[in-house]
Amino acid sequence: MRTSRRFQNPTRPFILAVFVSFGITVSGACTFGQSPEDAEVSTPPETVHPAQPSAEEQRIFADLVKHNEQRSAALREYSSVRTYSVSDPNGKVHAKEVVRMEYVAPDKKTFAKVSEEGSGVVRRLVLNRLMDSERSTASGKEHHDSAITPENYVFHLLGEEDSGQHHCFVVEALPKRQDKYLFQGKVWIDNIDLAVVKIAGHPAKKLSFWISRADFVRQYEKIGDFWLPIKDETLVDIKLYGRKILRIEHHIDSINGVVSRPSPADPGSSYSAGRR
Repeated sequence: MRTSRRFQNPTRPFILAVFVSFGITVSGACTFGQSPEDAEVSTPPETVHPAQPSAEEQRIFADLVKHNEQRSAALREYSSVRTYSVSDPNGKVHAKEVVRMEYVAPDKKTFAKVSEEGSGVVRRLVLNRLMDSERSTASGKEHHDSAITPENYVFHLLGEEDSGQHHCFVVEALPKRQDKYLFQGKVWIDNIDLAVVKIAGHPAKKLSFWISRADFVRQYEKIGDFWLPIKDETLVDIKLYGRKILRIEHHIDSINGVVSRPSPADPGSSYSAGRR
C-alpha cells in the first residue's frame, strides 16, 4: 500500500518514536505490574512528596492492591482480539492493525496478525513497537516499576460517582516521583469489587520537547471474575505535526479456557511482536 506523503518526511521516524514513547508509557502506567521499554537515556526521576492520605484513603488503596493480587494469581490465561489504530482528530486513519493476543501466566504473551492497513512506517514504528514492548515486559526482559501501589502513588478520595453500570470511588492518583512511567490523574474504583474501572491522566514527567500535550483514558470491563482493559485512547499534541490519536480496542473472548464471547475475527498468519 502506498505510504502517504506526510509520512515520507525524513524527520517522521523520530516524531513517531516520540509518539510511541508516550503510547507505551501509558500502557505501562495503567497496567498493574507491567511497564514499557525506554529507548532513551534518562536521568534519575525526581522524588516528590504529595500530602499523606487519610486512614480511609489508605484503606481503599490497600484493598485495591489486595484484590488485584488475588485476581492476578487466579488468571491463568486469556485471549483477545485487539484493534490498534493511529488517526487524526478528523477521523482519518493513518494506520490500523488487528491482532490476536494470547496471554499465559505468569509471563508469556504472543501476537498473531489478523489484518493491517495504512502506512507501513506508522505500523512498524508505532503499532508493532507497542507489541514489542508489551511482549518484552511480560517476559521480564524490560522492567520499570509502574504498578499502581503505595510505593509509587498516593491516593486522595475525591468522592463517589457512577461510571457506566458501576458505582465507584473516584480518587486522585499522585505519583511519588517525577517519572515518565508513572501518571498523574484520576482513578475510578468499583466500590464492591475494589477494581479499577477507568483511569484518566497524563505522564508524571514531561516526555519530550516535541510533545506539548499528552492525555490518556483507559477503560476496564468485568468479565466473569476478572477486570480486563477494553479500550485505550491516547491523545498526543506533537509540535509541528498537530494532534494524533492512538486507540486500542480489546475484545476479550476467552479467560482461563472458557469462551466469554464470540470472536469478531479469525486470526490469519502467525505474528511475533518481535518481528518486523
